[in-house]
Amino acid sequence: MGCSCGIVGLPNVGKSTLFNALLAAETANVQNYPFCTIEPNRGRIPVPHRAFDALVASVRPDKAVPNFVEIVDIAGLVKGASKGEGLGNKFLAHIREVDVLLHLVRCFPSSRVLHVEETPDAARDAELLEVELLLADLARVEGLLAQAAKRARGVLSREEKRQHEILTQLKDLLNRGEAARKLAIDDDDLPFLKGVGLLTAKPMLYVCNIGDGSSEQETAFVKAIEERALRTGCEVLRLSAIEEAELAVLSEAERASLLGEEVRVSGLERAASVLFRMLELVTFFTAGKKEVRAWTVKRGQSAFDAAGKIHSDFQKGFICAETIDADALLAYGSFEQAREAGKVRQEGRGYVVKNEDVFLFRFNV
Repeated sequence: MGCSCGIVGLPNVGKSTLFNALLAAETANVQNYPFCTIEPNRGRIPVPHRAFDALVASVRPDKAVPNFVEIVDIAGLVKGASKGEGLGNKFLAHIREVDVLLHLVRCFPSSRVLHVEETPDAARDAELLEVELLLADLARVEGLLAQAAKRARGVLSREEKRQHEILTQLKDLLNRGEAARKLAIDDDDLPFLKGVGLLTAKPMLYVCNIGDGSSEQETAFVKAIEERALRTGCEVLRLSAIEEAELAVLSEAERASLLGEEVRVSGLERAASVLFRMLELVTFFTAGKKEVRAWTVKRGQSAFDAAGKIHSDFQKGFICAETIDADALLAYGSFEQAREAGKVRQEGRGYVVKNEDVFLFRFNV
């Protein structure tokens, strides 16, 4: 599994339509009224990767397993969601464990699609939703501080004191209207922060759901979100959820015929790639006749870490990692031929994994 992503947005901005497109099937209920999604929709999409596709075509394995992005689509959030309006607290609980938030913002005017605030306004809508996320986080932090105050009657450990400091800093930050992701924190404290499960601590990708791109209002909406993203340190992607849903159910040949040979990567595939980049994930491969598989580690992790991703025995009995770049492997056709040509390296456990490395681990247990 590569990463997990929660789709958030106001009601009727196209979240379930986008989810259907992501899964290339109409598995989510799409209706023109708020709260048509009660239970979260869950699914996963493969992350497009040129090198992976080339390895599969070259090796012709019995099985091919790409990286995936797990998707959680919750119901639209409304003003007051942080206090339970529209079942908001229940919805938010479903996305506290995801790695990244995909904030879908409606950037097209339409009298046919209802809007919870009567008329769309991209900047206002984005602000409305993010205030609810911030208030939900503030309530969570205040609750944890209240619990800590009860424990403070005894003697606090150094770790508990540090955690209390972090929660206090978070409370001050959130009260100023700033996202928890802006908190400067040491690497040693990251596991605690992640365990708190704050929504505004997660990286966020804005997705502008556009129409045909022809109206001045639509252009202004997209520009407003781009400016907001620049201020908040987030990234932006623009696509049409309805067009993506229509394209997703077509065959590869039908898509190529409709879009042309030069346009083969959909907006959804671009979204998956951006999410991987935002989370600083590096993709490596194992490639054999039985299976070609894509794996992920965080940028900066070692071959020893990569071995553990595959199997604990690989890490326990680690001897070395035979390594070659995917393009070089493709040029020679196989590990054996590349090894004979002296192109396969033997790397130790401290070797830092590079994107598109292909590994053959040697181990003994």
